[in-house]
Amino acid sequence: MAKRRRSQAGLAFIAPFGLLFLLVYVVPIGYAAYLSFFRQRLIGGNTFAGLDNYRNLVQDPQFWEGVGRVFRFTLVQVPVMLVLAMALALALDSRRLHGLRFMRVSIFLPYAVPAVVSTLMWGFMLGVKYGLFGSLNSAAGTDLNPFTPDTTLISIGVMVTWAFTGFNMLIFYAVLKAVPHELYEAAALDGASELQVVRRIKLPALRGSLVIVIIFSIIGTFQMFNEPQILPSMVANSGITTYYTPNLYAYHLAFTGSQQGYAAALALVMAAITIVVAYAVQLRGLRHAFDR
Repeated sequence: MAKRRRSQAGLAFIAPFGLLFLLVYVVPIGYAAYLSFFRQRLIGGNTFAGLDNYRNLVQDPQFWEGVGRVFRFTLVQVPVMLVLAMALALALDSRRLHGLRFMRVSIFLPYAVPAVVSTLMWGFMLGVKYGLFGSLNSAAGTDLNPFTPDTTLISIGVMVTWAFTGFNMLIFYAVLKAVPHELYEAAALDGASELQVVRRIKLPALRGSLVIVIIFSIIGTFQMFNEPQILPSMVANSGITTYYTPNLYAYHLAFTGSQQGYAAALALVMAAITIVVAYAVQLRGLRHAFDR
């Protein structure tokens, strides 16, 4: 009887979380999976399509172009952002800088700026008609444009790096603050230089958090939507299409093309790709951890 009561009490404690998890996670995914088996037709309305949406998606060049663009963006932007975040965390942890509290808040502050506001701000600043680059071009007689089809993705990378470097820096900085001071004292007694302390103590301490940060960054870049959605209304000839990223493609399919079933299939396939990539990164990180 007592064991049953304890079991019932445990179920009562986890019931709110289970209900919330069911409503905000399981039900939406299940509904998206349900929608992915249907297709909207001009004649006949919403009809059952089976796996046709998935077959068409595999052969859709626009979808794979968006996936390839996101992969290229991730391979360049994420390492640059994480190296910068790690360098800032190491600089703050060195205690050789003045105004540490102000610098921590200043570096983290861009993360608190809403993505829409951030995109508008950078769009106005980098715009060639009325922004910073427009003024520089007028003063120097140049024709630099950060929003051409060849440079738009780089400009978006600058926006994302500015917004999320502070968040990642805070994670690295928290890990460095948790390093036992005895290690630093032992290194000082051994005559270790500051560079040796960074290489032998601080960088190894960051390896575990680095895997988590990489996974979060990959998931975030695969979900890129706000920047390519807003920029075309601000700049001309940016090269941003309705299928520039998978998320943007799904949005236009669902809300402009009335293809909710196809958009649901795209979202589920993209979620599966993201899970596979993130899981591969996690396995590789854990393998390196056990190798040490």
